[in-house]
Amino acid sequence: MTVRIGAEEEFHVLDAESGRLVPRAGRLLERLGTTGFSSELQQSAVESNSEVHDTLDGLYADLSGTRRRLAAAAAQEGLAVVAAGTVPLARVTPRDVTADPRFKRMADEYRRVADEQLICSAQVHADVPDRDTAVRAMCLVSPWLPPLLALSASSPYWLGSDTGYASWRTMLWQRWPTAGPAGCYRDAAEYDAAVAELIGSGVISDSGMLYQDVRPSAHQRTLELRIGDACPRAETVVLIAGLFRALVRDACHRLERGAGPRCDGHHEWLRAAGWRAARSGLEGPLVDPWTRRAAPAHLVLRRMLHRLRPALEASGDFATVRDLLDEALAAGSAADRLRRTVREADLPAGIDLLVTETRGDRLPARAAARRPRPQVATTHHANGRSRLHPVTAPGTPG
Repeated sequence: MTVRIGAEEEFHVLDAESGRLVPRAGRLLERLGTTGFSSELQQSAVESNSEVHDTLDGLYADLSGTRRRLAAAAAQEGLAVVAAGTVPLARVTPRDVTADPRFKRMADEYRRVADEQLICSAQVHADVPDRDTAVRAMCLVSPWLPPLLALSASSPYWLGSDTGYASWRTMLWQRWPTAGPAGCYRDAAEYDAAVAELIGSGVISDSGMLYQDVRPSAHQRTLELRIGDACPRAETVVLIAGLFRALVRDACHRLERGAGPRCDGHHEWLRAAGWRAARSGLEGPLVDPWTRRAAPAHLVLRRMLHRLRPALEASGDFATVRDLLDEALAAGSAADRLRRTVREADLPAGIDLLVTETRGDRLPARAAARRPRPQVATTHHANGRSRLHPVTAPGTPG
């Protein structure tokens, strides 16, 4: 079975001069058109949807092309776009919700939680044979999702200050009533009954408000990964997509052999593992899914790579994922790269780094430190890449 993949990416919309989040996604969407792009709850974010792909190279080319198109359209409006869980400079206001009846209802019902939904994520879809398989596979893949969150972690700053977390987006996201680890269900009927019960309670209004770390798609035969931050580098999204595809393929294979979920009903450790990944990123310990004990992030991820090697090889992904993982571990998380840039220069330089990486470029050594007050998103470097190879430019941060 060919397990195809696709991705949805959310982008913050910034004023190019100040680097501040601005509610101008509508202007950007007018220039881009609606094909492949859509609005979000807040007017300061725009979402892109990739095509469906058989290969990681195809996905990478798709994501890179979308980012270039977004950056070009934004520049024409005096804007910039950033793929990250949060951006450092933002303002919380209840007046910037997108003019959509569903979004307006959400803003009225959830108030401050919705007001502070100034966050962006990257979601990956992987093919499954049917909805029953998707539901059963959730329990098998869930223990391995916190390491994917650590790979994506890109949101250490919130409203101008360092939170101490690698993914503060996760902490904001988990305030929603249906966020966090997914439960385990015998089949799609049992899962759908649980969703209907939640909707009947009045706490959520539709199945689209199931914000768990992984969920079966309501419209496609896919399993959807939702745990991660938006990622400044498209390569990180591709790495996560490759690992998630392998997790889904491995889970489907186990289910075909009759090896159903071995769930003990205790998901406390899963929530704790997610918190640990959000706090540490790649720079501290993670909870090892095998032992449920703390272990260095690089060790947990390399064990994960080893465990998934048969599934990765079945998709032709092993060499690419191995090399991308090596690069990610060497470069450090986006959160750590951002913090280092801010320490060496200032917060605007950190925002410049996020914009540059989102666009697909890499800053030369200490470029941010040489610029006393960078003009966010106005300088285009010539070293952008169009191929999926984990090559780090000399002097790249990390």
